[in-house]
Amino acid sequence: MFAIVVFPGSNCDHDCYHVVRHVIGRPARFIWHKESGIDKDVKVVVLPGGFSHGDYLRAGALARFSPIIKAVTDFANDGGFVIGICNGFQILLESGLLPGAMLRNRALKFICKDVFVKVANPKKTPFASGYKEGRVVRLPIAHAEGNYFASGSTVENIIKHNQIIFTYCDKDGNVSDEANPNGSLLNIAGISNKEGNVIGMMPHPERASEEILGNSDGRLLFESVVQYIESST
Repeated sequence: MFAIVVFPGSNCDHDCYHVVRHVIGRPARFIWHKESGIDKDVKVVVLPGGFSHGDYLRAGALARFSPIIKAVTDFANDGGFVIGICNGFQILLESGLLPGAMLRNRALKFICKDVFVKVANPKKTPFASGYKEGRVVRLPIAHAEGNYFASGSTVENIIKHNQIIFTYCDKDGNVSDEANPNGSLLNIAGISNKEGNVIGMMPHPERASEEILGNSDGRLLFESVVQYIESST
């Protein structure tokens, strides 16, 4: 069972629901941000993209005070699987479930386009376990604050524990500044926590999950965590 958290300003919640319910055929439900609990049958929580609370103050800063965040934190601390996509990633950073912070894109402009990302550490998290290490996937981005930043000691820990899951690259897999759309430190497009059960990423896998839309590179992310859970029960 997937639970998709809805904040005022979420705009990718139904996209995530569609992929889970109608593309990979698994049960899904919405959770309003003012709810204070997560049902026991939920295995995966999704914090979707959008502009929670209008991105006032900064992206994710107000959403982290929603009642549901404590429940998500408890769920994650108990080993539950959590994915934050775009604004969801920003919320995970603001709430302390993932290390680091987001700055405005270095060009100070909203970016909406397809990018290439390389799968760096697929064995770290069930969300990426279906991808081969080094695989290049094409995914869309749509954000103004996707410039990932962290202090030196935090970066050292992230590298030490193999927490970098996705990095921006070119179509041939070359990780370079030219392939970095927003100035993100180390070309980081997605990271996990140390345990690997919480992941945040700026690209939108739910927008690249059907061949009819021209790209299904993102579907495997949802299928991977489902396969992991079902093979573990």
